[in-house]
Amino acid sequence: MPQDQPTGPLAGVRVIEAGQLLAGPFAGQLMGDLGADVVKVEPPGVGDPMRQWGREKPHGHSLWWPIVARNKRSVTLNLREEAGQELFLRLVEHADVVVENFRPGTLERWNLGYERLKERNPGIILVRVSGYGQTGPYSERAGYGSIGEAMGGLRYITGEPDRPPSRTGLSIGDSLAATHATVGTLAALLHRERTGEGQIVDSAIYEAVLAMTESLVTEWDVAGYQRERTGPILPNVAPSNVYPTADGHTILIAANQDSVFGRLADLMGEPEWKQLPSYATHGARGANQEELDQRIADWTAKHDADALLQLLHEGGVPAGRIYRAEDMLEDPHYEAREAIVRVPHEAFGTLAMPNVVPRLSGTPGSVRWVGPKLGEHNDEVYGGLLGLGADEIAELSGAGVI
Repeated sequence: MPQDQPTGPLAGVRVIEAGQLLAGPFAGQLMGDLGADVVKVEPPGVGDPMRQWGREKPHGHSLWWPIVARNKRSVTLNLREEAGQELFLRLVEHADVVVENFRPGTLERWNLGYERLKERNPGIILVRVSGYGQTGPYSERAGYGSIGEAMGGLRYITGEPDRPPSRTGLSIGDSLAATHATVGTLAALLHRERTGEGQIVDSAIYEAVLAMTESLVTEWDVAGYQRERTGPILPNVAPSNVYPTADGHTILIAANQDSVFGRLADLMGEPEWKQLPSYATHGARGANQEELDQRIADWTAKHDADALLQLLHEGGVPAGRIYRAEDMLEDPHYEAREAIVRVPHEAFGTLAMPNVVPRLSGTPGSVRWVGPKLGEHNDEVYGGLLGLGADEIAELSGAGVI
């Protein structure tokens, strides 16, 4: 497995990742993608449950684990044992950031709370991702991403209006909390560079979801307007919908801005629509959304998808197919920008996975290796970083500490 030297903007930053499942590990993935040395701490014997997660597991291998644990070094460590806690503190002495997503209070029960970490490393940044945050009456509740999506307002407005609230096909709540946690970590690192002070980064899943809900709360607070489930459209934003084609496909067209709608009207051979009181303005098109969508659908249904897309692209109207994985792997734009990268894997040869985002021109991140085997880097970290001898490592292993 290649252990290439990181070249991203976080090269030289060491992260101890003590979380499991998704929110904490995804934050660790983002930091590792940007060049950080992420040392993932896992329970001996079983490891992170993410090693077993995923809808497809060819030959018993999770296809999720190689992605969420990429660029990380794996060590085993029993944090419930006093000897394990001491070893963790020794790792903290060599770290810049600790990431954890246990239920609030867990680290404190293990005598590994922020104050203890700070004693060993005054500049340490403790990143805490949880369902409800570290404070407040709900803080000690178990909180998965789906619960945060519901409490943060996303579930209620997702789906068709005549059906119960739906969910996206992704663990979006966990991923949003991890992304916000990473943004907070970068800000905390900058603050420490200026002052030498570490701090706690507290990222709650429900708040990360809430942060993405635009003016949802303000609309209710000021106008008593409650957003509802609206399927593929946003009310009063038209035209912006999926439309049928003659060859049985659907094409997404987003032409709700006045100038863009004018271009669409010209392409449709209906230039007079630009002056019609019912279509001339954004508000008017929103008030006549259903009628307008039907007229556009009648037009798109006369064209094959490829020809329609070429016409729309040439006319400066935003439009596109609704992609599946196979479309992404075949798309020339994906290929040209290397949006999907293939990484060596000992069981599969290579694995296709999303590349690093965002792109930095001077210090780009990279995917250097896939998720490691459990405890693969015990000798490298405990021996090389902490200076433990082979006998000490063997003794700790025999005692179930590592």
